[in-house]
Amino acid sequence: MSETAIDRLLAIMARLRDPQEGCPWDREQDFSTIAPYTIEESYEVADAIARGDMAALKDELGDLLFQVVFHARMAEERGAFAFADVVAAISDKMLRRHPHVFGDADVADAAAQTMAWESHKANEREGRGTLDGVALALPALLRAIKLQNRAARVGFDWPNLVPVIEKLREELGEIEHEIKQGGDPDRLEDEVGDFLFVVANVARHLKLDPEAALRRTNAKFERRFKRIEELLAAKGKTPSESSLEEMDALWDQAKAEEKAARI
Repeated sequence: MSETAIDRLLAIMARLRDPQEGCPWDREQDFSTIAPYTIEESYEVADAIARGDMAALKDELGDLLFQVVFHARMAEERGAFAFADVVAAISDKMLRRHPHVFGDADVADAAAQTMAWESHKANEREGRGTLDGVALALPALLRAIKLQNRAARVGFDWPNLVPVIEKLREELGEIEHEIKQGGDPDRLEDEVGDFLFVVANVARHLKLDPEAALRRTNAKFERRFKRIEELLAAKGKTPSESSLEEMDALWDQAKAEEKAARI
C-alpha cells in the first residue's frame, strides 16, 4: 500500500469525525461502540478466507483496516496516540520478535521459531501474571485455548491426550449427575462450561483449532439441513409439516449423498 493511499483513508476518517462537517453517526461513536464492529469484521475476513473468495477478502480486509483507522483516530483526538504510532509499534514488535530475520540470531526451523517467538512474548510480559493479557472479548473457545497454552508454558498441563480424554468423560458424568439431581440451571451451566473447557483442551492436544472445527461442523449442519428442506420441498412439504423420523431419514440420505460425492 502506498503512503498516498493510507493518507487518503486517514483524511476520510478525519473528515467523518469532524465536529462541524463530519457524519453525525461517526462523530457519536467511541471505542466501546466500535469494538463490536471490529470483532465482526475480523470474522468476515475469516469467512472470506474459508470460502476462498479473494474479491470478498479484499473488501473485508479494507473494512478491517478501516476499524483500525477508526480506533486510531479516536485515540488521536484524545491525545493518546495516532495511526503512525500504531504502525511504529507493530513494526518495532516484528523487528524485535524476528531477530533471525532482522538481526544475527539463528533459528533452525519453524518449530524453533515458534519457541523463540513465545520466549520473546514471555520476556515482554515479564512481571505480569501468567494469564494476564488474554483478552476477555475473545470467543470463549479461543480464549480457553490461550489460557491453557499460557498455563502449559509454566508446566500446568496434562502430559498427553489420555488423561484429557479421561477428564472429558468425567465432566460428562458430572453433567449427567446434575441432570439426575434435578438440573439446577446454574450448576448445569457450570458443568457444561467445564465440559467445553476440556473439549478445547482435547483440541489443543490434537493441535486443532476448536473454533475452526466448530465452524466446519456448523457449515456441515447447515448444508445437510438445507438438503432436508430441498428433499421435503420436492414432496410439497416443509420441516414443520414433517415428523422427526422423516427428517432424520432425510438427514441420513444427505450424509450418504455427501459420502458418495467424495468417492
